[in-house]
Amino acid sequence: MASIICGSLAFDTIMNFEGRFGEQILPDQLHILNVSFLVPALRRDFGGCAGNIAYGLKLLGGTPLPMATVGLDGGGYLDRLKGQGISTEFVRTMDDSYTAQAMIITDRDNNQINGFHPGAMDYAHLTKIAARGDIKLGIIAPDGRDAMLQHGEQFAAAKIPFVFDPGQQLPRFDGTELKKFIDQASWVAVNDYEGKMLCDRTGWSSAEISRHVKGLIVTLGAEGSEVWVDGEKTLVPPVKATAVVDPTGCGDAYRSALLFGLEQGWPLARCAALGSQLGALKIAQRGPQNYTIDLKSVGL
Repeated sequence: MASIICGSLAFDTIMNFEGRFGEQILPDQLHILNVSFLVPALRRDFGGCAGNIAYGLKLLGGTPLPMATVGLDGGGYLDRLKGQGISTEFVRTMDDSYTAQAMIITDRDNNQINGFHPGAMDYAHLTKIAARGDIKLGIIAPDGRDAMLQHGEQFAAAKIPFVFDPGQQLPRFDGTELKKFIDQASWVAVNDYEGKMLCDRTGWSSAEISRHVKGLIVTLGAEGSEVWVDGEKTLVPPVKATAVVDPTGCGDAYRSALLFGLEQGWPLARCAALGSQLGALKIAQRGPQNYTIDLKSVGL
């Protein structure tokens, strides 16, 4: 069973600020904000939601099919995917753009400030989704706006159940568009901040959203996650990490576990429990695609 993973392939430039953003930003001076953060540590990682989710799903034993675009500098990323045994059949190369780039600064409290250049991601809508015998699931993770809209319609037309995971692209959609995504999707996954925005823009509560889909997952970071099914909430506890090193990609690791569990036909709460385990493994390692999984230790 294969899962289409719509989203970005990106290079993450990750910088660590040893202080706290809150100590550098004056709330009463935001209208003339001009700050600079000294970042002694800098590295470049393979990232992007589609790449991160595909990485975790492959480690778990699933069959990810990332659907994404890279630019003229994306050859190394394609080689990496192939080296991991991940298909690139739905990865398109745009020769007149750069691969998407994320610039991430993390402070000592794991707060993050991100800058994102979409680059080739803006052409993701050129790749279409169609029904195929081996494709049973999908996810729409943050991607180009047009791609997210069109892929939602295409998943629905192909009758492929999918997870709607709007992430940082959520503000680009109005209430009507978000309601349509929810009605097309089988599941919705957001973090707590995105969940509040989703409720605000649609005018639906979490309970109401869950009645439009098979389930709503709201991740709460170190507090675990909420699983909403038919208006009823279940709190799934967190898994304590061995170390808190880097939160980049934790949400994507969680979603790879979610997809794997759905592939197996698990109840949503069990999928979320595995997501908590993978999030704890990821946060203990730097970069979004550098953790490993001992399948026995996560109950597989």
